[in-house]
Amino acid sequence: MKLLRTIRLDPSDALVFQPPAEPGEWAVGGGFLFWDQDPADLTGKDRVAFRSGLLGIASFGWSTLVAVAEASADDWDAALSQLADQLQTHLGAPSRAAAEAAAEEELRYAQTLADHPTNTLIAVHRSLNEAGEIVEQFRTLSPRAPGTRSDMARFGPAFTIVASDEGEVEEAVDLVQVMQGSKP
Repeated sequence: MKLLRTIRLDPSDALVFQPPAEPGEWAVGGGFLFWDQDPADLTGKDRVAFRSGLLGIASFGWSTLVAVAEASADDWDAALSQLADQLQTHLGAPSRAAAEAAAEEELRYAQTLADHPTNTLIAVHRSLNEAGEIVEQFRTLSPRAPGTRSDMARFGPAFTIVASDEGEVEEAVDLVQVMQGSKP
């Protein structure tokens, strides 16, 4: 079976999330933490977590990326128990049975997200639709074939430089105008 594990490619998660998930934790989507909140009222790190956070189970903290990982039945049981504990501690689940049922539902959903080759990276983008409902869009990034230069290179470049026929393009930004609300 496959589940999701948090991954940290750079230190940014520790700066943008409160709390950040630790690398290697089993993870779930985490969108359920926003069901009773108005995302328009969220600010700072809470807003970032709403928009792009995936929930690490052990820390109940956030991660920008998760990776698809092989999991055993023992891993499933441990993740289920740990998530049920967190649901009771942080959300006040009314009983252990209710906490385990909710944890199982979240883990099953995470399994559907993990229906990709091992080591595929997954990110989320949350927003509200016109009806005010939370919409989650998941993106995947699959590793390149083995034999590339580094672990980072296995996933391909974040940016690609493309030649242009338009010649030299000069870019200038007038920060004073931007601060005053004018267009440069």
